[in-house]
Amino acid sequence: MVTERFMGRARRLLPDLSGTRLQAARSIGIAVLVAAVLYYPIGMAITHSIDDDVAFQPPAAMAPEGGSRAVAVAAALIQREIDENRWVANDPFFLPPAVLDNMPNYQQGIISALARFAFELTDQIGRTRGTSQTDKDLQEAAGQLQYAGNVWIFDLSTSFAPTTTSEARYRKAAKSLLSYNKRLADGKAVFERRADNLLATLDRFALDMGASSANLDRHIAEHAGDLIDTRADDVFYGIKGQSYAYYLIIRELGLDYANVLGERELANAWAKMLESLRHTAELSPMVVINGSPDAQAMPSHLAAQGFYLLRARTKLREITNILLK
Repeated sequence: MVTERFMGRARRLLPDLSGTRLQAARSIGIAVLVAAVLYYPIGMAITHSIDDDVAFQPPAAMAPEGGSRAVAVAAALIQREIDENRWVANDPFFLPPAVLDNMPNYQQGIISALARFAFELTDQIGRTRGTSQTDKDLQEAAGQLQYAGNVWIFDLSTSFAPTTTSEARYRKAAKSLLSYNKRLADGKAVFERRADNLLATLDRFALDMGASSANLDRHIAEHAGDLIDTRADDVFYGIKGQSYAYYLIIRELGLDYANVLGERELANAWAKMLESLRHTAELSPMVVINGSPDAQAMPSHLAAQGFYLLRARTKLREITNILLK
Protein backbone atom coordinates (compact mmCIF):
# COMPACT_ATOMS: atom_id res chain seq x y z
CA MET A 1 0.00 0.00 0.00
CA VAL A 2 2.77 2.37 0.90
CA THR A 3 4.61 1.56 -2.32
CA GLU A 4 1.52 2.15 -4.45
CA ARG A 5 0.87 5.51 -2.76
CA PHE A 6 4.53 6.56 -3.35
CA MET A 7 4.42 5.56 -7.03
CA GLY A 8 1.16 7.41 -7.56
CA ARG A 9 2.58 10.56 -6.01
CA ALA A 10 5.71 10.27 -8.18
CA ARG A 11 3.62 9.94 -11.33
CA ARG A 12 1.71 13.09 -10.39
CA LEU A 13 4.98 15.00 -9.87
CA LEU A 14 6.69 13.92 -13.10
CA PRO A 15 4.67 16.18 -15.41
CA ASP A 16 5.41 19.13 -13.13
CA LEU A 17 9.15 18.37 -13.16
CA SER A 18 9.15 18.01 -16.94
CA GLY A 19 7.38 21.33 -17.27
CA THR A 20 9.92 22.97 -14.97
CA ARG A 21 12.81 21.63 -17.03
CA LEU A 22 11.22 22.83 -20.24
CA GLN A 23 10.63 26.28 -18.79
CA ALA A 24 14.24 26.47 -17.58
CA ALA A 25 15.57 25.41 -20.96
CA ARG A 26 13.38 28.00 -22.66
CA SER A 27 14.60 30.74 -20.29
CA ILE A 28 18.23 29.77 -20.88
CA GLY A 29 17.69 29.79 -24.63
CA ILE A 30 16.12 33.26 -24.53
CA ALA A 31 18.98 34.54 -22.34
CA VAL A 32 21.59 33.15 -24.75
CA LEU A 33 19.78 34.70 -27.72
CA VAL A 34 19.53 38.11 -26.02
CA ALA A 35 23.22 37.94 -25.05
CA ALA A 36 24.17 37.06 -28.63
CA VAL A 37 22.12 39.95 -30.02
CA LEU A 38 23.56 42.47 -27.52
CA TYR A 39 27.15 41.15 -27.57
CA TYR A 40 28.38 43.33 -30.41
CA PRO A 41 26.44 46.57 -29.66
CA ILE A 42 27.34 46.57 -25.96
CA GLY A 43 30.95 45.58 -26.62
CA MET A 44 31.28 48.32 -29.24
CA ALA A 45 29.76 50.93 -26.90
CA ILE A 46 32.10 49.97 -24.06
CA THR A 47 35.23 49.98 -26.22
CA HIS A 48 34.62 52.94 -28.55
CA SER A 49 36.72 55.98 -27.66
CA ILE A 50 37.93 58.88 -29.80
CA ASP A 51 40.35 60.45 -27.34
CA ASP A 52 41.12 63.89 -28.75
CA ASP A 53 42.09 65.66 -25.53
CA VAL A 54 44.24 68.54 -26.78
CA ALA A 55 45.40 69.24 -23.21
CA PHE A 56 47.04 65.80 -23.02
CA GLN A 57 50.42 65.88 -21.28
CA PRO A 58 53.03 63.16 -20.73
CA PRO A 59 53.46 62.00 -17.12
CA ALA A 60 56.37 63.62 -15.31
CA ALA A 61 58.24 60.30 -15.22
CA MET A 62 58.30 60.25 -19.03
CA ALA A 63 59.61 63.80 -19.36
CA PRO A 64 62.89 64.01 -17.42
CA GLU A 65 64.62 67.36 -17.17
CA GLY A 66 67.03 67.71 -20.05
CA GLY A 67 65.02 65.34 -22.24
CA SER A 68 62.74 66.16 -25.15
CA ARG A 69 59.14 67.12 -24.48
CA ALA A 70 58.12 66.03 -27.98
CA VAL A 71 59.65 62.57 -27.53
CA ALA A 72 57.93 62.26 -24.14
CA VAL A 73 54.49 63.09 -25.53
CA ALA A 74 54.99 60.65 -28.44
CA ALA A 75 55.79 57.78 -26.05
CA ALA A 76 52.90 58.73 -23.75
CA LEU A 77 50.48 58.87 -26.67
CA ILE A 78 51.44 55.35 -27.76
CA GLN A 79 50.98 53.99 -24.25
CA ARG A 80 47.61 55.74 -23.87
CA GLU A 81 46.19 54.31 -27.09
CA ILE A 82 47.59 50.81 -26.53
CA ASP A 83 47.13 50.25 -22.80
CA GLU A 84 44.44 52.71 -21.67
CA ASN A 85 42.10 53.12 -24.63
CA ARG A 86 42.98 49.67 -26.06
CA TRP A 87 44.23 49.09 -29.61
CA VAL A 88 41.31 47.87 -31.75
CA ALA A 89 42.50 48.07 -35.37
CA ASN A 90 43.62 44.42 -35.34
CA ASP A 91 40.74 42.84 -33.42
CA PRO A 92 39.49 39.59 -35.02
CA PHE A 93 35.90 39.20 -36.19
CA PHE A 94 34.68 37.49 -33.01
CA LEU A 95 35.43 40.54 -30.83
CA PRO A 96 32.94 43.46 -30.87
CA PRO A 97 35.52 46.20 -31.71
CA ALA A 98 36.15 44.44 -35.04
CA VAL A 99 32.93 46.08 -36.25
CA LEU A 100 34.13 49.58 -35.34
CA ASP A 101 35.71 51.74 -38.04
CA ASN A 102 36.04 55.30 -36.65
CA MET A 103 38.22 54.38 -33.68
CA PRO A 104 40.67 52.13 -35.57
CA ASN A 105 41.06 54.73 -38.34
CA TYR A 106 41.67 57.41 -35.71
CA GLN A 107 44.28 55.31 -33.91
CA GLN A 108 46.09 54.43 -37.12
CA GLY A 109 46.11 58.11 -38.07
CA ILE A 110 47.88 58.84 -34.78
CA ILE A 111 50.47 56.14 -35.45
CA SER A 112 51.13 57.45 -38.96
CA ALA A 113 52.12 60.86 -37.54
CA LEU A 114 54.22 59.27 -34.79
CA ALA A 115 55.99 57.11 -37.38
CA ARG A 116 56.91 60.21 -39.37
CA PHE A 117 58.18 61.94 -36.24
CA ALA A 118 60.27 58.92 -35.23
CA PHE A 119 61.83 58.85 -38.68
CA GLU A 120 62.72 62.54 -38.46
CA LEU A 121 64.19 62.00 -35.01
CA THR A 122 66.39 59.27 -36.46
CA ASP A 123 67.31 61.12 -39.64
CA GLN A 124 67.51 64.74 -38.49
CA ILE A 125 67.18 65.60 -34.82
CA GLY A 126 68.83 62.68 -33.05
CA ARG A 127 71.94 62.50 -35.20
CA THR A 128 75.06 64.63 -34.96
CA ARG A 129 75.43 66.86 -38.00
CA GLY A 130 77.78 65.50 -40.64
CA THR A 131 77.68 61.89 -39.40
CA SER A 132 75.88 58.84 -40.74
CA GLN A 133 75.56 57.07 -37.40
CA THR A 134 71.99 56.80 -36.11
CA ASP A 135 70.78 56.40 -32.54
CA LYS A 136 69.96 52.75 -31.84
CA ASP A 137 66.85 53.53 -29.77
CA LEU A 138 65.45 55.97 -32.32
CA GLN A 139 66.15 53.55 -35.15
CA GLU A 140 64.31 50.81 -33.24
CA ALA A 141 61.32 53.08 -32.54
CA ALA A 142 61.09 54.23 -36.16
CA GLY A 143 61.20 50.64 -37.40
CA GLN A 144 58.52 49.39 -35.01
CA LEU A 145 56.14 52.26 -35.84
CA GLN A 146 56.29 51.36 -39.55
CA TYR A 147 54.52 48.10 -38.71
CA ALA A 148 50.94 47.75 -39.96
CA GLY A 149 48.28 48.44 -37.35
CA ASN A 150 45.94 45.57 -38.25
CA VAL A 151 48.15 42.57 -37.44
CA TRP A 152 46.73 40.22 -34.80
CA ILE A 153 48.36 37.08 -33.30
CA PHE A 154 47.99 35.39 -36.69
CA ASP A 155 48.68 37.04 -40.03
CA LEU A 156 47.51 34.43 -42.51
CA SER A 157 48.62 36.59 -45.45
CA THR A 158 52.24 35.80 -44.57
CA SER A 159 52.26 32.65 -42.44
CA PHE A 160 50.15 30.20 -40.46
CA ALA A 161 52.50 30.57 -37.49
CA PRO A 162 51.79 33.05 -34.66
CA THR A 163 53.34 36.49 -35.19
CA THR A 164 54.00 39.68 -33.25
CA THR A 165 50.89 41.83 -32.86
CA SER A 166 50.71 45.49 -33.81
CA GLU A 167 50.36 46.64 -30.21
CA ALA A 168 53.42 44.61 -29.16
CA ARG A 169 55.45 46.40 -31.83
CA TYR A 170 54.19 49.80 -30.74
CA ARG A 171 54.96 49.06 -27.08
CA LYS A 172 58.55 48.36 -28.12
CA ALA A 173 58.60 51.69 -29.95
CA ALA A 174 57.40 53.54 -26.84
CA LYS A 175 59.99 51.74 -24.72
CA SER A 176 62.76 52.75 -27.15
CA LEU A 177 61.61 56.38 -27.18
CA LEU A 178 61.66 56.47 -23.38
CA SER A 179 65.11 54.88 -23.33
CA TYR A 180 66.39 57.52 -25.74
CA ASN A 181 64.86 60.32 -23.68
CA LYS A 182 66.48 59.02 -20.49
CA ARG A 183 69.87 58.88 -22.18
CA LEU A 184 69.29 62.37 -23.55
CA ALA A 185 68.55 63.67 -20.05
CA ASP A 186 71.75 61.99 -18.85
CA GLY A 187 73.75 63.66 -21.61
CA LYS A 188 74.36 60.38 -23.45
CA ALA A 189 72.28 61.04 -26.58
CA VAL A 190 71.95 63.77 -29.21
CA PHE A 191 69.03 66.16 -29.79
CA GLU A 192 70.04 68.84 -32.28
CA ARG A 193 68.25 72.07 -31.38
CA ARG A 194 69.29 74.05 -34.45
CA ALA A 195 66.94 75.90 -36.80
CA ASP A 196 67.85 73.73 -39.81
CA ASN A 197 66.87 70.53 -37.96
CA LEU A 198 63.52 72.03 -36.99
CA LEU A 199 63.06 73.27 -40.56
CA ALA A 200 63.66 69.83 -42.09
CA THR A 201 61.29 68.19 -39.63
CA LEU A 202 58.48 70.70 -40.19
CA ASP A 203 58.93 70.37 -43.96
CA ARG A 204 58.25 66.63 -43.71
CA PHE A 205 55.21 67.26 -41.53
CA ALA A 206 53.90 69.73 -44.11
CA LEU A 207 54.34 67.14 -46.87
CA ASP A 208 52.28 64.68 -44.84
CA MET A 209 49.54 67.26 -44.35
CA GLY A 210 49.65 68.02 -48.06
CA ALA A 211 49.10 64.34 -48.87
CA SER A 212 46.14 64.27 -46.46
CA SER A 213 44.69 67.41 -48.07
CA ALA A 214 45.00 65.78 -51.49
CA ASN A 215 43.24 62.68 -50.18
CA LEU A 216 40.40 64.83 -48.86
CA ASP A 217 40.10 66.76 -52.12
CA ARG A 218 40.03 63.55 -54.14
CA HIS A 219 37.32 61.99 -51.98
CA ILE A 220 35.20 65.15 -52.04
CA ALA A 221 35.54 65.43 -55.83
CA GLU A 222 34.55 61.79 -56.39
CA HIS A 223 31.86 61.29 -53.74
CA ALA A 224 30.48 64.65 -52.55
CA GLY A 225 26.70 64.52 -52.41
CA ASP A 226 26.51 60.70 -52.61
CA LEU A 227 23.41 59.40 -50.86
CA ILE A 228 25.51 56.77 -49.08
CA ASP A 229 29.25 57.34 -48.59
CA THR A 230 30.61 54.62 -46.34
CA ARG A 231 34.21 55.80 -46.75
CA ALA A 232 33.72 59.42 -45.66
CA ASP A 233 34.12 58.67 -41.95
CA ASP A 234 37.20 56.49 -42.60
CA VAL A 235 38.94 59.36 -44.37
CA PHE A 236 37.76 61.89 -41.78
CA TYR A 237 38.91 59.98 -38.69
CA GLY A 238 42.22 58.91 -40.21
CA ILE A 239 43.12 62.56 -40.84
CA LYS A 240 41.69 63.62 -37.48
CA GLY A 241 44.03 61.17 -35.71
CA GLN A 242 47.03 62.31 -37.74
CA SER A 243 46.25 65.99 -37.07
CA TYR A 244 45.76 65.35 -33.36
CA ALA A 245 49.16 63.65 -33.04
CA TYR A 246 50.87 66.38 -35.05
CA TYR A 247 49.24 69.01 -32.85
CA LEU A 248 50.70 67.44 -29.69
CA ILE A 249 54.13 66.83 -31.23
CA ILE A 250 54.46 70.32 -32.70
CA ARG A 251 53.17 71.90 -29.48
CA GLU A 252 55.97 70.17 -27.57
CA LEU A 253 58.56 70.89 -30.27
CA GLY A 254 57.80 74.54 -29.58
CA LEU A 255 59.16 73.97 -26.07
CA ASP A 256 62.14 71.94 -27.28
CA TYR A 257 63.04 74.68 -29.77
CA ALA A 258 61.98 77.66 -27.65
CA ASN A 259 65.31 79.40 -28.25
CA VAL A 260 64.96 79.12 -32.04
CA LEU A 261 61.38 80.42 -31.98
CA GLY A 262 62.47 83.32 -29.79
CA GLU A 263 65.45 84.24 -31.98
CA ARG A 264 63.32 84.19 -35.16
CA GLU A 265 60.33 85.89 -33.47
CA LEU A 266 58.03 83.02 -34.43
CA ALA A 267 55.92 82.77 -31.29
CA ASN A 268 52.84 84.40 -32.85
CA ALA A 269 53.00 82.42 -36.12
CA TRP A 270 53.58 79.22 -34.14
CA ALA A 271 50.50 79.86 -31.99
CA LYS A 272 48.29 80.51 -35.05
CA MET A 273 49.51 77.34 -36.75
CA LEU A 274 48.76 75.31 -33.62
CA GLU A 275 45.30 76.86 -33.40
CA SER A 276 44.46 75.66 -36.92
CA LEU A 277 45.77 72.18 -36.16
CA ARG A 278 43.75 72.11 -32.95
CA HIS A 279 40.57 72.97 -34.87
CA THR A 280 41.31 70.10 -37.27
CA ALA A 281 41.82 67.68 -34.39
CA GLU A 282 38.74 68.77 -32.45
CA LEU A 283 36.17 68.50 -35.25
CA SER A 284 33.77 65.84 -33.99
CA PRO A 285 30.44 65.54 -35.85
CA MET A 286 27.92 62.99 -34.61
CA VAL A 287 27.73 61.59 -38.16
CA VAL A 288 30.31 62.40 -40.84
CA ILE A 289 28.52 63.77 -43.92
CA ASN A 290 30.16 64.38 -47.27
CA GLY A 291 27.62 66.78 -48.71
CA SER A 292 28.26 68.93 -51.74
CA PRO A 293 30.42 71.94 -50.86
CA ASP A 294 27.61 74.29 -52.00
CA ALA A 295 24.77 72.30 -50.39
CA GLN A 296 22.12 74.33 -48.56
CA ALA A 297 21.16 71.67 -46.01
CA MET A 298 23.67 68.81 -45.90
CA PRO A 299 27.11 69.89 -44.60
CA SER A 300 30.45 68.70 -45.86
CA HIS A 301 32.51 67.75 -42.82
CA LEU A 302 35.36 66.71 -45.08
CA ALA A 303 35.46 70.19 -46.63
CA ALA A 304 35.50 71.79 -43.17
CA GLN A 305 38.33 69.51 -42.10
CA GLY A 306 40.21 70.28 -45.31
CA PHE A 307 39.88 74.02 -44.69
CA TYR A 308 41.49 73.88 -41.24
CA LEU A 309 44.14 71.43 -42.41
CA LEU A 310 45.09 73.65 -45.37
CA ARG A 311 45.25 76.69 -43.12
CA ALA A 312 47.54 74.84 -40.67
CA ARG A 313 49.79 73.72 -43.53
CA THR A 314 49.93 77.27 -44.90
CA LYS A 315 50.98 78.60 -41.50
CA LEU A 316 53.55 75.82 -41.25
CA ARG A 317 55.01 76.87 -44.60
CA GLU A 318 55.21 80.48 -43.42
CA ILE A 319 57.25 79.31 -40.44
CA THR A 320 59.61 77.21 -42.55
CA ASN A 321 60.14 80.15 -44.92
CA ILE A 322 61.23 82.29 -41.98
CA LEU A 323 63.52 79.52 -40.72
CA LEU A 324 65.17 79.44 -44.14
CA LYS A 325 66.35 83.04 -43.81
